[in-house]
Amino acid sequence: MRIGVLTGGGDVPGLNPAIQAITRQAARLGWDVVGIKRGWAGLLRFDMDNPVESADKWLMPLTPQSVRAIDRTGGTILQTSRTNPLAVPAAALPEFLKGSLGGDAVDCTPHVLAVLEHLEIDALIPIGGVDTLAYAAHLKSQGVKVNAVPKTMDNDVFGTDYCIGFSTAVSRSVDAINALRTPTGSHERIGVVELFGRKSGETALMSGYLSDADRVLIAEVPVDMEQLAEKLMADRAASPSNYAMMVVSEGARLKGHDTVEYGEVDATGHRRLGGIGDVIGEEFKRLTGTGVISQRLAYMMRAGTPDALDTMVARSFGAMAVQLLDEGKHGLMVAIRDGNYESVESDICIKGQRGVDVDAFYDPGEYRPHIQNMDGRPMFFS
Repeated sequence: MRIGVLTGGGDVPGLNPAIQAITRQAARLGWDVVGIKRGWAGLLRFDMDNPVESADKWLMPLTPQSVRAIDRTGGTILQTSRTNPLAVPAAALPEFLKGSLGGDAVDCTPHVLAVLEHLEIDALIPIGGVDTLAYAAHLKSQGVKVNAVPKTMDNDVFGTDYCIGFSTAVSRSVDAINALRTPTGSHERIGVVELFGRKSGETALMSGYLSDADRVLIAEVPVDMEQLAEKLMADRAASPSNYAMMVVSEGARLKGHDTVEYGEVDATGHRRLGGIGDVIGEEFKRLTGTGVISQRLAYMMRAGTPDALDTMVARSFGAMAVQLLDEGKHGLMVAIRDGNYESVESDICIKGQRGVDVDAFYDPGEYRPHIQNMDGRPMFFS
């Protein structure tokens, strides 16, 4: 068997250990592995009329020797992109496809299928978040053998309790929040730390809970700014060092306002999120006259090597995806559910929305985690 592996969407720590595990497990079975570079773009932009040059640019042969030490670094050796072959703007089509395909948003799936056949790829293992895995589910419906691996710092892929990258993102965030207590306390201000989290506030909730932040704003609950300001001023007054810390999910929003976005719409239909921390900080200063230290952690959450949990899950997910193929099982997504490794239908990722269980784990009136009665509750607050 010849397996294709790709990583799509944002990078996270743990991708390389997953790639390593896939390659090693396939090699034990005598199978070949080819890395497809830059996510779905590698298949979209592969020119079958120019195969040698395309292979140099878009493919990477993977062997146990070539992946021997990649688990020691973060990111992905295959590189990544935000690409959706199901709806490619006409202007973004590869030159060799322009003129042969028409429309404002072009479905390039026929080309992707032809490339897979040309490359003699028998099965795909895509590693990605909701958008990447949604296209994998589409390929499944077209007859492609796919076993998907979920990754995202937001931990919001529906159908699994855990995604590669989540633990490391929380660990990085907790370290940063606690480090920022030093300047915030020294200047007697309010610290506002903005974290990734488009639709799910799970990363912010967990990070705020573990760093013992005074208030945590999540994507699921709109914010009353005057109420929040009053609570933060009380937090500051109650602190011996006369400061307070707040964690904000990038998808959080003020009541009556939309989420803060900027830039052009990307290939997956999203604009960039970010800046709500600065907006809240400025509004807080206007209401109270108190200084703010605002820090958007952003890509530092996904920088560097994975922690032990992400390394363990990544290796397990990667090996499991290959093992399932060896058992003749495909059209699946590897997952963790109720503390166990499981396989679920690959299109489950588009059948629901994963986020914080507000009733169980959050006090929307106090804007902070409400973690009680943990017996029988899920480990990751969702």
